[in-house]
Amino acid sequence: MAPNDSAQTTDEATDLAAGRRKAARYFVPVAVAGVAAATIGLVPALAASGDPDLPKISAQELIERIAASETERLSGTVKISTDLGIPSFGGLAEGFLSEGGAGADGAGAGEGSSADPQGKLMELVSGSHTLRVAVDGPDRQKVSILEKSAEYSLIHNGGEIWAYDSATNAAFHAKKSGNDSGAADATPKELPATPKDFAAQALQAAGATTSVTVDGTAQVAGRDAYQLVVKPKQSGSTIGSIKVAVDAKTGTPLKFTLVPSGGGKAVIDVGFTKVDFSRPAASTFDFDPPKGAKVTEADELEKKAGGEAEGVPRALPGLPGLPGGDGSQGPDIIGEGWNSIAKFESPGGKGLTPPKDGEVPAEAESFLDALGDPVSGKFGTGTVFKTRLVNALMTDDGTVYVGAVTKDALVKAANAAR
Repeated sequence: MAPNDSAQTTDEATDLAAGRRKAARYFVPVAVAGVAAATIGLVPALAASGDPDLPKISAQELIERIAASETERLSGTVKISTDLGIPSFGGLAEGFLSEGGAGADGAGAGEGSSADPQGKLMELVSGSHTLRVAVDGPDRQKVSILEKSAEYSLIHNGGEIWAYDSATNAAFHAKKSGNDSGAADATPKELPATPKDFAAQALQAAGATTSVTVDGTAQVAGRDAYQLVVKPKQSGSTIGSIKVAVDAKTGTPLKFTLVPSGGGKAVIDVGFTKVDFSRPAASTFDFDPPKGAKVTEADELEKKAGGEAEGVPRALPGLPGLPGGDGSQGPDIIGEGWNSIAKFESPGGKGLTPPKDGEVPAEAESFLDALGDPVSGKFGTGTVFKTRLVNALMTDDGTVYVGAVTKDALVKAANAAR
């Protein structure tokens, strides 16, 4: 295989899967990874001027270097932002939480907490944000979201998980699963927080439908890096390409950029502006609630809500076909690779129920109206809710098609299903 210019073969994809399992134990655990959403990114221009002169390396060799990375300790600053082409989620999150979640003082009618990570995540799926991260192995992580006049921190230290919102002086406490207390782990699941997390998810798609190459070098956060480029071979995907800057010395992904097939600036771009691979001070992970802070215990919330914490939105009211909606069924997968489409059937074949007055916050209605695009075909009629990355076709008879594919691809899939 010639260095720098070859696509990954199917055999290489198999090797990647094995390497990915080895690399998984080095990723930031879900207790901290939940601080960021899967659709967050970084303002471009993190790379310093001038591309470093590094030894040639093939795509397979670079992937193996990522998998072999021994990085378990680091600290630094990560800048993130997203341009999905949709309205801000900030007001939408507040609207849902206000129905039984946290208020401005850290608690609301549902005895929720403004420090609850489940609610805080909604603020990170749009706009630009700066995170300060620290990792010391699998048992100690901390992520802080830096705001203009406040700071939100999520800390995992052994069996303890704390979240603190300085804006409301509210704290949220949970026990890690498997702890002797038996309390549930109430932290968000499977949501990436660092470039390494995003890279792992992107490389899972590598296979016969994917081209993986090395495209030059860059300098990120003052460190020399190779540029790994992942592209769909198929047409119809909303993903144009993914570029991962990989630290030449440690094999750690330093920057992740996803560019849409439709062109324009990056949809997702996540990267370090500062990074230090030495062990963070032990005191970094210490936390005691400040005087006067309102502390909410996760297990108490779960008991009150019958096992499901209050104040956490599970689905959009009136959209029963969406995953997580009341009575929704698991999806059927149409297609393969980058063109995979998830198909959900609404219970009883019911169509999409228009929200009743006052049932959905005004921000939510505005959000849905801004995304809607009526379509028709053999399947009948429906609406495509579109972003620059993920699109969803909701038919009037209650079927939902979702994928990182174009509107035309969704309509084609719906027609073929008839």
